[in-house]
Amino acid sequence: MASFNRVILIGNLVRDIEVRHTTNTKLAVCQNAIAVNDRRKNAAGDWVDETSFIDLTFFGRTAELVGQFLTKGSPIFVDGRLKQDTWEKDGQKRSKIHV
Repeated sequence: MASFNRVILIGNLVRDIEVRHTTNTKLAVCQNAIAVNDRRKNAAGDWVDETSFIDLTFFGRTAELVGQFLTKGSPIFVDGRLKQDTWEKDGQKRSKIHV
């Protein structure tokens, strides 16, 4: 069966952008997070806001443009793919999904 890995998010940047460059290839890289808000009614009929935070990684020219034009709180549209990192800390397996 075929698989498809694509995600589209619209939200706001959580932190100011910090662009770094790799040591050997001088490729621009920046990491940040996006806050995506969802609003729905609960069982009592009250509106409840739920915020999800998703980590982002930008490479190359995209990283340079993000660093040049966006700051904390800027609205952003992200089109990318999901990637899961796993590691072990203090004997517990941990994982994180980022775009």
